[in-house]
Amino acid sequence: MNALLAAFLALAAPAAAAPPAPVQVAPGLVSLVAAPPDWIKGKRLGLITHPAAVTPSLEHSVDALFGSKDFRLAVLMGPEHGIRGAEWAGETVADQTDPVTGLPVYSLYGKNSKPTPAMLRDVDVLVYDVQDIGSRSYTYIATMALAMEAAAEKGIPFVVLDRPDPTGGARLEGNVPPPGFVKSLVAWLPVPYVYGMTPGEVARMANGEGWLAGGKKCDLRVIPLTGWKRGMRWSATGLPWVPTSPHIPRAESAYFYAATGVLGELGVINEGVGVPNPFELLGAPWIDGRRFAQRLNALRLPGVLFRELTYKPYYGTNKGALNHGVQIHLLDPDAAPWTALQFHALEVLRALHPDKAVFALASPAAKRTFDVVAGGPSLRERLEKGEATAAILADWEPDLARFKKARAPYLLYE
Repeated sequence: MNALLAAFLALAAPAAAAPPAPVQVAPGLVSLVAAPPDWIKGKRLGLITHPAAVTPSLEHSVDALFGSKDFRLAVLMGPEHGIRGAEWAGETVADQTDPVTGLPVYSLYGKNSKPTPAMLRDVDVLVYDVQDIGSRSYTYIATMALAMEAAAEKGIPFVVLDRPDPTGGARLEGNVPPPGFVKSLVAWLPVPYVYGMTPGEVARMANGEGWLAGGKKCDLRVIPLTGWKRGMRWSATGLPWVPTSPHIPRAESAYFYAATGVLGELGVINEGVGVPNPFELLGAPWIDGRRFAQRLNALRLPGVLFRELTYKPYYGTNKGALNHGVQIHLLDPDAAPWTALQFHALEVLRALHPDKAVFALASPAAKRTFDVVAGGPSLRERLEKGEATAAILADWEPDLARFKKARAPYLLYE
């Protein structure tokens, strides 16, 4: 009996957790701390950062740089969601004093989106250390570009402490905004929706292509990653993931953000915001979830399966209502078409529920937001007319090919 009991307990015991992958990649922050270049020594630093900017041992960038004998951290600035906390998307962030260091913290997501001369009064070098997720509508690259302009106007160096692109940095998806598009923090640079570049690479391209206001150029210096290769999944880096915003809890959330985030702007279809699976779901009270899943799976999109489910969002679109829809399962993220998923879903919903035109159900303000995120009204107009997703994707290919060629000189990693 004792032997049987021991065998049962061995089977019932939870398997030991797999050891974390060894750290293969080091962000630019690590190099700056370990070996500060001569040109930064003795300087007063302004640091733009947020909670996800950490060392491999999870030390926040502010704490890693504060107290250095080689330079002095003088001013802190925070993008959307704040510098140490996690404000909600679109929520104004106020100026404050950092409770740990006592340094002033200026918000770049509130009254000011760009560092002002007053913010930079005591700054000799402006440093940017922000983990991004590789989608155009995530506001951090807009904040970076505006900060580059401010540094150029003051005549001080702008330093990017580079970090990995969790999408892998190899994929280009979506449209490229046309010349003259309306600029917004969710669509500031003329890059594809999934742009496949690290922050340092985006900064190099913005500087080199004359994308800063008036075509000005800043004294840009990128402290690169070590050990990172293009196409590398986050899990292979060995780095811990810290949420870059409240609805990006996992590195893989970057894939789902690209897959449903644009559609979610309409406020008609819930995209999983409001439950523990942000951006992984598509649902509404009026959707036939079983047929929705069946029709989507019948498309045989590579690397993805759709599972019927019913859920109630705690907040967000359709809060408290019983939503019927699908959960998106990316079985092979490298093969799955992320950005196109939401447009395939719209096409299926038009066929299943012709009486529920999603754009007609959206408010005028939501449609305007959709247009801004999409880089203009063209996508909405084509979708409203019922154009096939395949035709829209085909029309984006020439612009993606041109962008891929244009970005090549600015890439830092193979």
